[in-house]
Amino acid sequence: MAHQPSYRAYTVINRGEDKDDFWLAIGAAFPHQSGDGFNVVLQALPIPGPDGQCKIVLRPPKAGDDQQQEGNEPNPKSGSRRR
Repeated sequence: MAHQPSYRAYTVINRGEDKDDFWLAIGAAFPHQSGDGFNVVLQALPIPGPDGQCKIVLRPPKAGDDQQQEGNEPNPKSGSRRR
């Protein structure tokens, strides 16, 4: 039986003031069998932003996320929306 991830890992790409941020799926987080902690599996690494930081956001998966490779995710700070 395949284990489902508890979270999807995204990197958020700021595309400027006039555009929504772009959320790129880069991996997933799976709970440890003991229930204490997670294994994060990444298929890609984020690129540092202008401040030199690499940001990874973990969000609970939504229906259909297993088929979604990349896309926009809601971001309460930027007002972005999923398309």
